[in-house]
Amino acid sequence: MRRRTFDALVSVAGLVLAVVLAVAGGLALWGHNFVDNQVTTQLAAQKIVFPTRSNPEFKALPAADAAAMGAYAGQQMTTGAQAKVYADNFIAFHLSKMGGTYAALSAQSLAQPNNAKLAALVNTVFKGTTLRGMLLNAYAFWQMGVIAAWAALVAFIGAGLLIILSLFGFAHARWASPDTEILAPHTPDKITA
Repeated sequence: MRRRTFDALVSVAGLVLAVVLAVAGGLALWGHNFVDNQVTTQLAAQKIVFPTRSNPEFKALPAADAAAMGAYAGQQMTTGAQAKVYADNFIAFHLSKMGGTYAALSAQSLAQPNNAKLAALVNTVFKGTTLRGMLLNAYAFWQMGVIAAWAALVAFIGAGLLIILSLFGFAHARWASPDTEILAPHTPDKITA
């Protein structure tokens, strides 16, 4: 195969791959924007505000939880990162102080159907566990949006590199001698005696 033909074929393939990567990058960027907008809109609608450092519930937190919560003290929750901190460092701490998981407390409540205090506790733990799960789902979707943004960036960089390399390939095809062969069969030198 002639070198010029080979360079042209490889360069065209590079351009096709660049277009594919650019489209994939565009779709990943759209996915990121969609997820980020949905998470922000839905969290903002809940109007959850992080407690301030002077709040008694904030002061009751262990040092590690207080440090994590302190980064967002007094702010309204609008991001997945904030949702994770609130779920893991605020709700989870308070749920741990209620005497058991929802499943365990619910089983106790079923065994004691006339215990109104236990039934109220089960109801509170259920609500807290449900809210925590929903916030962690918001975090998971937000994190997928972040990953999509990185994927878009990598795809766009890859597309750019392939375009540059394809242009070099077309230039090399123009400069290559028309008679140059690539992967030409090797013919051994004749030995003269």
